[in-house]
Amino acid sequence: MGHYTSEAMIGRPLALAYLLFAIFCLSLSGCSAPAWYIGVGGKYNEAKTEVARPQGANLDKAILNLEGIVTQNPTYRDSLTLLGGAYYKKSRYQDAFQILQRALAVNKDDEIAWILLGLSQLRLGDDQRGLDSIKGGITLLSRAMQDEYRGFSGWDRNGIVRTALRRATFSATKGLEEKDNIFRSGEALLQRINDEEWYQQHSDRVIKRREENIAY
Repeated sequence: MGHYTSEAMIGRPLALAYLLFAIFCLSLSGCSAPAWYIGVGGKYNEAKTEVARPQGANLDKAILNLEGIVTQNPTYRDSLTLLGGAYYKKSRYQDAFQILQRALAVNKDDEIAWILLGLSQLRLGDDQRGLDSIKGGITLLSRAMQDEYRGFSGWDRNGIVRTALRRATFSATKGLEEKDNIFRSGEALLQRINDEEWYQQHSDRVIKRREENIAY
């Protein structure tokens, strides 16, 4: 279905940049798995990496890991929301709808869960509720997304996520006659958030490793 990747040519140079950055990370860190891929947290991180990939993700493995986590501890970080995103990308919209309701029962202010829930509702034909859910999620995201967001300082320095947010807001404001654009802009917004979060997680690690290499 190509979900999260349906935004036109605008996101492709960015995706290539992130891919090159990822290859650079791997060249610095070697072939062994990092410590943050061990235990329950490791399964979560591995699943999060797969769900965030714009293309070529192993979603089946991610879903298996996340289903195991939420069975043991449904409040572990944002595992329910992440699982909902994995189901959505696999076109399992009913499963996504059900698990995202659980995510919002845990945290009613989870802006990502609201947006994913709305997209799932639209896919299931519950159009008005879906649009309302997306609008609510966008409102929460607009309030939450400051210079520090999701635990990262200096969030979205280049304004790429904010640009995607404005597009999603515009499409949602236009209403259900723009349903296809709501899908495109909503999925693109979620992917831009994934891209930025991945970059934020890895940039400091790469800079530190590069400095260590220079020191030697």
